Amino acid sequence: MGQDRTRAIGDADLEKYRARYGLMAVVISNCAIAAVAAFGVWRLDGDKAVIVGVLTAAFTAVSGVTTAYLGIKAVSNTARSIALGDAAARRQKEPEPTAAPAPAAPPAPRAP
Repeated sequence: MGQDRTRAIGDADLEKYRARYGLMAVVISNCAIAAVAAFGVWRLDGDKAVIVGVLTAAFTAVSGVTTAYLGIKAVSNTARSIALGDAAARRQKEPEPTAAPAPAAPPAPRAP
């Protein structure tokens, strides 16, 4: 039953689901990182040096997660468009007739 249901979902719908849930995972993880950073800043009671470190680490984590998602998504989209473009080009392209190879010249006689 799982395979039948998977086949019923079209490629476009599958890509929509992947994009939607991937983006949702990134947003949720970024919110969790921000919440932990805010909690950490709140608990530090004004120690500015440590607060800067916590916020820097949180910013680095958020930017790393977001950049990874966008990079993977871009590469996935590019590979998909190339694969679909190559398949369409192969279907449209008819094999070209090849000319028979020219006969090879006889070898030169050897000098004694």
